[in-house]
Amino acid sequence: MFLHIGEEHMIPVRDIVLIADYESTTHSEITGEFFNISEEEGFIIDYSSGNPRSFVLTGETIYLSMISSKTLGKRINRLFGENGG
Repeated sequence: MFLHIGEEHMIPVRDIVLIADYESTTHSEITGEFFNISEEEGFIIDYSSGNPRSFVLTGETIYLSMISSKTLGKRINRLFGENGG
């Protein structure tokens, strides 16, 4: 199963560790530092066209998405609902 995170981009659901709201979580100093280091190391992929509303954390990458975390969560719930969990 794959989660559509914007435009033509999809990621495997099994790889997702966390889906979070970008704006509400990046105000923290610790989270800001985490994002700065991740960007320096090349672990962030921006699929938001420069307007991130959410981010999806996997074991190796942080994907920025223009789709809200709430909508991404609903998409995952639909995937599991349609396939019996």
